[in-house]
Parts: sequence; C-alpha cells; structure tokens
Amino acid sequence: MTDRPLYTELGFTDAEWGLLTGLPQSVLTAASAATPDSARKTRAESAAGLDRISDGRASASPLVAAVAAAAVAEAGDPEIGEEAPVIEPADPAGYAADVVGRAAEAAALLAAKASTADAETYRHWLVEIADEVVGAASSGGLLGIGGETVTESERTFRDDLAQALAG
Repeated sequence: MTDRPLYTELGFTDAEWGLLTGLPQSVLTAASAATPDSARKTRAESAAGLDRISDGRASASPLVAAVAAAAVAEAGDPEIGEEAPVIEPADPAGYAADVVGRAAEAAALLAAKASTADAETYRHWLVEIADEVVGAASSGGLLGIGGETVTESERTFRDDLAQALAG
C-alpha cells in the first residue's frame, strides 16, 4: 500500500493532473456555451456531457478511467442523481479559446508522458464529450421545430478542439 496519489503512479505532477482532470468539465461547458440556449436545453446538454464523462470510468484506458473518476468526484455522479452546477461563461468565445489552448497543452503533455493508447483514448474521449453536448439539444427554430441539431459555432468549437488535441 502506498500513500502516493494515483496521478503520481501514472507519472503526472499535481498541476498536470489538474489540467487533465479539469478538461472534461471545461469541454462540456465550452461546448454548451458555444450557442446560447434556453435553460432547459442547457441542462440537457450538461446532463449529456456528464453522462459521457461518467462513462469514462469504465474505459479500458487506466488514464481515462482515473481522470473520469476524479472528474465525477468533483462535478457529481449522474448515476446517483447528482448534478453539477451549470456554468455559463461571461465570454463564451474567450472561454472556448482557453479550453482549446488547454487541450493543446494536454495533448503535448500526453505525448510526452502517457502511452500512445492512453493519449489517444483521452483525446478521443474529450471529443466524444463535445459531440454529446452539442448534439443533445437543437438550437433555433420554433417550439423545437426547424432548429439546427449542431450549430456552426458548436461545430467550430468541436473542430477546433479536435485539431488542438491532434497536436
């Protein structure tokens, strides 16, 4: 039995672990804020993103499973009815740019310190979170009719995220 935190066993410092465990919730928030929606739609997007984050705990990747467990412990476990607070950034575009920048930092960190499989699984998981969030509720239209499933700003965030994670 060791008293060392799990992230040190995985080869990361406290600051590096903070980056990796904070990104899933940040991706959820940025993807949801990419297009202003009603409170109901924002809650649906948040729930979809939290479910995808929670699903990461069952990943075959030890890194993703550990990051997901840490993220769920921080944000709340949807499987037991916990809900994370909905965060609405004052500057959604600036927040999205910050998240994309941190994603690029995480990709470089993973390239240097993680196995290829763990790095690829983590990157793919973050894009899946964004996909779940942007596809969870349509935007625009009238009474849910004629809206876009994924808006241009949501698609742009998702694509920018994927590009940053690709390195």
